[in-house]
Amino acid sequence: MKQCSLGRTGLQISELVFGGGFVGGILLHASDETRHDAIQLAIQAGINWIDTAASYGNGQSEEVVGWLLSELPDKDRPQVSTKFRVDPQGDDYTGQIRRSLDQSLRRLQMTSVPLVQLHNQLGNGDQQLPLNEVMRSDGVLDALDRIRAEGLTDFVGFTALGDANACRAVVQSGRVDTAQVYYNLINPSAGYDIKANWHSEDYAGLLNACHQFDVGVLGIRVYAAGILASRVQHGREIPVTRNSDYDSELKRADMIRDVLSEMGGSDAQKALRFVLDQDAIHGAVIGLAELSHLQEAIQATLMDPISSSMTEALKNLWNRDYQ
Repeated sequence: MKQCSLGRTGLQISELVFGGGFVGGILLHASDETRHDAIQLAIQAGINWIDTAASYGNGQSEEVVGWLLSELPDKDRPQVSTKFRVDPQGDDYTGQIRRSLDQSLRRLQMTSVPLVQLHNQLGNGDQQLPLNEVMRSDGVLDALDRIRAEGLTDFVGFTALGDANACRAVVQSGRVDTAQVYYNLINPSAGYDIKANWHSEDYAGLLNACHQFDVGVLGIRVYAAGILASRVQHGREIPVTRNSDYDSELKRADMIRDVLSEMGGSDAQKALRFVLDQDAIHGAVIGLAELSHLQEAIQATLMDPISSSMTEALKNLWNRDYQ
């Protein structure tokens, strides 16, 4: 499997990243045997990175990763990144992050991780973290500098969700090494200059900013919580962007399916292939519910890129905002 450098970190990352989140949920909802088989298959295919978070299953995902990796020789163990959330109404950010990361490391059976990332969405809405809390003196970025100096992590990043201007500002601060960027066939605005009055967050210029500041990029929500992968609901279709309720997203996904109807591969493979075609994304985080989903994803890495004619048809669809 192809690998590339994760921005200025210099770490080599496979084009597929094994996602440990709730939406796919294979590390949370599958049997121990299936979890074990999935990690083995991922490693055999060349996947060298697992992305998890303290909030995934209230720590269960990290515990499972720690258990699975403890059974592997050091040379076979993938890199692991995890995430934390902070409470802007709480005490000092350094203390919050240290406590969260200490618990994560215990569950992961590790003494440090290569990469730790802020998980809060940015903005001034409910459940969002204001940009000022990230950037100010003694804010989140200062706290992350201290955590790195303590040796608990080598690199720091953030989840680029929420207010698009705030996300771009964090990248342009030059103080983060990586960003998790929302990018898929339904909303590819991070990588395209879309002309329409866009229905959702417009992350225009975000991938360009990451490239300019040599920030490593992990592509997230590549299947739009499964809506692009299948019309079968699994009950975990959780929107993370505005105007992204299930019915609206499904209508948009069906229009995309029509455009790509003559392309070989499953719907999930087409959605993943689109992300893999974006050179500015270093690793695509894939959510998996079943072992077959991993097999499908691995096969997608061998598929041809989406044709230029289909890409133009997609651009036309986006520029009309699905009207």
